[in-house]
Amino acid sequence: MATADPRAAMPGRLHGLMLRHEMVLAAILVAALFVLSLQTDRFLTTDNLLNQGRLMAEIGLIALPMTYIIITAGIDLSVGSIMGLCAIMLGYGWKNLGLPLELSIALSLLIGTIAGAVNGWFITRVRVPPLIMTLATLALYRGLAEGISQARSVRGYPDWFFVLGQGELLGVPTQLWLLLVATVVAAVVLARTSFGRMLYAIGSNETAARFSGLPVDRCKIAIYALSGFTAGLAAWIFVSRVSTTRSDMGTGVELDVIAAVVLGGTSIFGGTGTILGTALGVVLVQLLKNGLALTGVKGDATIVVIGSVLILSILVSNWLRARRGVD
Repeated sequence: MATADPRAAMPGRLHGLMLRHEMVLAAILVAALFVLSLQTDRFLTTDNLLNQGRLMAEIGLIALPMTYIIITAGIDLSVGSIMGLCAIMLGYGWKNLGLPLELSIALSLLIGTIAGAVNGWFITRVRVPPLIMTLATLALYRGLAEGISQARSVRGYPDWFFVLGQGELLGVPTQLWLLLVATVVAAVVLARTSFGRMLYAIGSNETAARFSGLPVDRCKIAIYALSGFTAGLAAWIFVSRVSTTRSDMGTGVELDVIAAVVLGGTSIFGGTGTILGTALGVVLVQLLKNGLALTGVKGDATIVVIGSVLILSILVSNWLRARRGVD
C-alpha cells in the first residue's frame, strides 16, 4: 500500500475521470448561473449570493464527512435526525438543565459525536449494513428529539450566541468562513494523507484493505463519529441563524447532503470521490433551489429540476467512464 500517490486505490485513468467530471459539473454550474441570472435580476447580486452561502453552510459541513463515508461504500441517513437531536439538546441543556450555554453547546456536540460513533460501532462490530443501521437511527434519534422537546421550542438566547449564525467577518457570513476552512482541511486530509488513502482503499476493496493490515473498523467508526460531530455543529449554526430550537430541525437534510455528494462525482459503490466535487455539488444544489424560487418555480418543480441535474451528472459520469474504459 506504500505509494507516493495520494489516491493510490484509484487507477491512474480514474484521476482524469474525476477531474473531467468536476470540469463538467463546473460547466453546468456556470451555465445555471448564466441562465438564472437572465430570468431575474435579483439572483446574481452580492447580497443574494452571500445569503445563499449562509444558507448552505449546514449542508456543506455535513457533506464533507459524508463524502468520506460514501467513498468507503457506506451511507449515513441519520445526519438530519442527529442534527435535530443536537439542536434540542443545546436548548434543553441550557433552559431545562440549567447548564451554562457554552457547556450546553459542548454537550450537544458530544452527543452528536457519540450518535455518529454508535452508527459506526454497529456497522463495524455487529456488521449491520450502513443503510439499515442509519435508517434505524434516523427514526431513533428523531424520536428522542421529539420526546425530549415535548413539542416545545427554546428561545431567548443571548446576543453573542447569534454571531455564528447571523454575524459577518469582512462582509462575509461567519459560517461561510467556517465552511471554507473545513472544506480546505477535508480536501487536504483526503488527498494528501495516509488516512485519505485508507478511505479510498477501503472503498475500492475492503477485504484487500483488511488483509493489508489497515485499521478498517477504526477508520469507519472515526468517519461516522465525524459525521455526527458535523451534524451537531450544523445544529449549532442553524439554531444561531433562526434564533430558536425545534425538534423538526434537520428534517430532509440527509437527502440534500447525499444528492450534493453524489452530484459531485462520489460513487455510491465506493472508491472514488473528491471534496472539490462535493463542494461544487453543494453550491449547485443551493443556487438551483434559490434561483428557481426567485423565478417563481414552485417547490415540487424545483425537486424535479435538481433530480434531473443529478441524473444528467450520473449519465455524463458513466459516459466518461465508458469512453475511458473504466468499469
